[in-house]
This record gives sequence, structure tokens and C-alpha cells, in this order.
Amino acid sequence: MPETTNQSRRKVRLGVVGGGPGSNIGETHRYAARLDDRYALVTGVFASDAQRSRDFAATLDIAPDRRYGSWQEMAEQEAQREAGLEVVSIMTPNNSHYAIAKAFLEQGIDVICDKPLTIDVEQALELMRLVRQTGLVFGVAYCYSGYPMVRQAREMIRSGELGEIRLVQVEHASGWASTLLEAKGHKQAIWRTTPSIAGKSSVVGDLGTHAHHLARFITGLEITEVSAELSSIVPGRQVDDNAHILLRFNNGAKGMMWASMVATGHMQGLRIRVYGEKGSLEWVQEQPNELVLHPLDGHHQTLSRGFAWLSPAAQRASRLWPGHPEGYLEAFANLYSDFADAILARRDGAEADPLAYLFPTVEDGVLGVKFVDAAVASHQQDGRWVDATIDVR
Repeated sequence: MPETTNQSRRKVRLGVVGGGPGSNIGETHRYAARLDDRYALVTGVFASDAQRSRDFAATLDIAPDRRYGSWQEMAEQEAQREAGLEVVSIMTPNNSHYAIAKAFLEQGIDVICDKPLTIDVEQALELMRLVRQTGLVFGVAYCYSGYPMVRQAREMIRSGELGEIRLVQVEHASGWASTLLEAKGHKQAIWRTTPSIAGKSSVVGDLGTHAHHLARFITGLEITEVSAELSSIVPGRQVDDNAHILLRFNNGAKGMMWASMVATGHMQGLRIRVYGEKGSLEWVQEQPNELVLHPLDGHHQTLSRGFAWLSPAAQRASRLWPGHPEGYLEAFANLYSDFADAILARRDGAEADPLAYLFPTVEDGVLGVKFVDAAVASHQQDGRWVDATIDVR
């Protein structure tokens, strides 16, 4: 579990928007917030129907006067409380992120937001400007960056163990929507395949942004140009469900991304391989406790989570001894603990561990939204190379 200073050990007062009855991601966020005992869930709006939201809030033991019927009411009322919420976690469909995040930022409340940040680049930039004006903490839930061995890979590449990076292969290829689920009333499939809700690209916004952030987080490189082909594979589907994207990086490295909802038989399907002049690294989300190193001159090595010789970043993100598996919830909880350290450091005027600031920020969110735009623009121009950069300095 991430170490923190004594000053930052009080619990952060957390509010939630979204993630109500039947929401898997809502339950995941709440588990992650609870795991290290860093938060007190004090308020929330869990459904668009006010009574349904209040009923669900009651099951979470939220006080009756803090079971709000709308997020607008929650933002206004909590900002006026002497001990109001300190951070809101937003886990609603994509098209609502901007308005909700903006409202809470304007009330002086820190924000955790699911990806993608917004469905529009200008909205994403507006949130970034607001964060900078207010000095508030803004985290984006690119949860895979919380894995210890992902952080180990990041440190190894930054320390030069692979030498100059030449090639990056990243994929997030799931088979969850290999049939026309949206026609059968599947709630998640319906909104994820509705462009006005999901955004310009269903598959790139949903899965490609995770792969995009993972590649940037591990390598420290930026994607400068993309050449994309977006496809609709399942008959009857009205949006893209598969993407093949060629990548160019700012150091001259080349790469490829495969993002898919229709990789039949695949489960989660997130994998990254990074090739440098001295060797390569491979990490697979379904075996998250291992990182495979292939040196140029030598036998391949499987590095395992939990050992004391790993980097400080990897050790900070580990809880259990070697041989005791950790997984998705622990990785998600690492982000929540990092968020808590940063939030309390800002509010208490204290110094947080520098490693707490590995969490994805509003700038990462902006770059993800720009990546979606660039992929769509490239596809619309028959795969022409399109600029994927945006100034977030």
C-alpha cells in the first residue's frame, strides 16, 4: 500500500456521481476507494431518477440529508457545508463528464473522472484551464497505470535499460461486444454504441484511450501522428467496434495499436510490448504480476511483483509478498491512494510523496481526447497521417 505522511492519514470526504444499481464500474470505484481506508463516502447521486438514486444511497449508509436527487444540487449544497465533500468521483457516460466536472471544479471541489475525459477537445481544454486556474487536483481513471509491474516497466525504460525505444506494440482487444448486444437491450452496449453519448469513436474512446495512455505512461514518449482504419465488424452495428492504428512517436519510434470490442474469445485483452536497442519488455494485464524482459544479449527474464529489488515506484504500489497475486482492484486502489495523497497535500499544505503524482492528470485526459479525434480524422481521410499532438504545457 502506498506510504503516506502522518498529516495525510485522515480520510478524504468522497462524493460519487453515477455508478448506481447494476453498475460494475461503480462497484469497482467504491471497492478501490475502500481498500486502503483512505476515503469516507459521504454523499452521492447514483442514478438519473432521483428516488432511485436516494434509495441506492440508503444501501450505502449515506445520511438522508446527503442523498441528493441531482448532481447540480449535490455540487451546490456540498460546497456550502462546513464539512462538505472534498473530492467527487464521476463514473457516468462519456457525454456528461464535462458538465459535471466543471460544476464541481467551480465549487472548489477536487475531481476524479472516468475516461475519456470528454467527447470534445475544446471541452477537455476548458477543464484543463479551469484546473490550472483553481489549483485543484484532477485525476483521470486510467486504472492500468496503477499496476506495480507497469510502474516497474516505466522506471526501467526511463533509467535506460532498454536504450533508445524503437517500436511500441499495444493492444486492448476484448471480445465483450462480439454480438449485437445493443439490440438485445444491454445497457452498457446501448450507450457505448450511441455516438451522442460515447463520442466520435466507440472503440477508440472506450478501449483505445486506455492503450494510448498505457503506451505514453510506460515509455515517456508522445504520439505525434496516427494513421487509422476504424471498422464496424458486427452486422447491424452502427458504430466502429475495431481499430487498427499506426503510430509515430516524438523520438522517431514506430508503433501499432489494435483496439477491439469484437476479438471473439478474448477476455480483457490489454497487452503492451516495447522494443529498444538493448532489449524489450512485455506486460499482459491478465498476468499482471509479471513483466517479461528480453535482453539483446542474454536469456529472457520474468520479473515478479513484490520483491525488494524492484523500483521504489513498483514497491510503493505493492501490498503483498511475492507469490501472492494482486490484481485489478489493487491497481485501481493505487490510483485512489495516490489521489488521496495529492488531495490532502493540497488541502493541508503538506508535501506528498513525489511518487504519488504518477496518477493520470487532466493533461493526460486532454491528450486522450485528442487521440480519439486524430484517429477519426485519419480514418475519414482513408488512413492519411494526422497530427495527434496538442499543447498541454
